[in-house]
Amino acid sequence: MTKRTAAKYKLDRRMGENIWGRPKSPVNKREYGPGQHGQRRKNKLSDFGTQLRAKQKLKGYYGDLTEKQFRRIYAEAERLKGDTGEMLVGLLERRLDAVVYRAKFVPTIWAARQFVNHGHVTVNGKRVNIASYRVREGDIVEVKQSSKQLAIVLEAVSLAERDVPDYIEVDNSKLTATFVRTPGLSDVPYPVVMEPNLVVEFYAQN
Repeated sequence: MTKRTAAKYKLDRRMGENIWGRPKSPVNKREYGPGQHGQRRKNKLSDFGTQLRAKQKLKGYYGDLTEKQFRRIYAEAERLKGDTGEMLVGLLERRLDAVVYRAKFVPTIWAARQFVNHGHVTVNGKRVNIASYRVREGDIVEVKQSSKQLAIVLEAVSLAERDVPDYIEVDNSKLTATFVRTPGLSDVPYPVVMEPNLVVEFYAQN
């Protein structure tokens, strides 16, 4: 189980943005933060505050990864050739739970992590139950045969609130998803503006 299952809207309220673009987000009704002081005028954020906020938003989007997990992924992105921010997004999108979520096999990123952990997914025909498993280009992710009629899957596939990005090819009749290529920032359908460049600045200075 993930640690934010009962309070997944808290991040939306704290950031004042509908991070996942969900119709039920409380930010759709009130954009101020939670708590009795939420409506007070916000002071302008410092550079550190702006960078921290960008990191918390990106980290939280992927099911609120722990700082240790996120820092490890960042360190790997830093070692790769190219723009570190772009590499970071690419690595995050290659997580198996992220691919399951993007393919619309489940409605939320938390459900994706649980779905993978409970053994409902195969990669290239082999069962994988590690949410952080990193898919490669050409890998085929499939919902296990015995799980294809689960209510959560049938409901998610029919959801119209988000589209499958073009770096994943989905066959809804077979419930398979082929990871075509590693995306860059501009390819990822984030409902809000993500700023991985600020995440890079944050870790460079702290």
